[in-house]
Amino acid sequence: MKKWLVIILVAVVAAFTLMSSYNGLVKAEEEIDSVWANVESSYQRRADLIPNLVNTVKGQANFEQQTLTNVIEARAKATQTKIDPTNMTEEQLAQFQQEQNQVGSALSRLLVTVEQYPELKAHEGFMNLQSQLEGTENRINVARNKFNDAARVYNQKVRQFPTKFAALIFGFKEKPYFKSTAGAENAPTVNFN
Repeated sequence: MKKWLVIILVAVVAAFTLMSSYNGLVKAEEEIDSVWANVESSYQRRADLIPNLVNTVKGQANFEQQTLTNVIEARAKATQTKIDPTNMTEEQLAQFQQEQNQVGSALSRLLVTVEQYPELKAHEGFMNLQSQLEGTENRINVARNKFNDAARVYNQKVRQFPTKFAALIFGFKEKPYFKSTAGAENAPTVNFN
């Protein structure tokens, strides 16, 4: 009788531990999904601002058409990339990040080119859009940092004992992190010539 009682007690403890681990993983994964939605929302805000920025620039100057075309094309490509946060891979995140970096690069070239047009820089609508874009880039950075924090917490749960067993049984896998782009460790050169 004692033997069965011990076996039942061990089974109950194991089941409770497995259930608790599973619930903790679900909660952490839901947090990542929520934070990922905020990352996408921040990038969407940038994508929504770009047409207004481009139209303002078009309306105020006889602007270099290729620069505007590059911004529009980069935005279009970046908005087509969608990632399912439940099956996110390192490669998918790298592709997403590369396309978003292309948008940022095209916007940077646009803003550098704007420096050659004093009447545009003084235009209130453009200044407002430029300020909104700067704020959006800050939001993107904050959202990406929060995603990395949520991924860290989740990945720790996936790898720690005894939760690791529940992760293996139920198919929970580690989530990738946002990483800096190649060359980001080097300070940019500013030249006002």
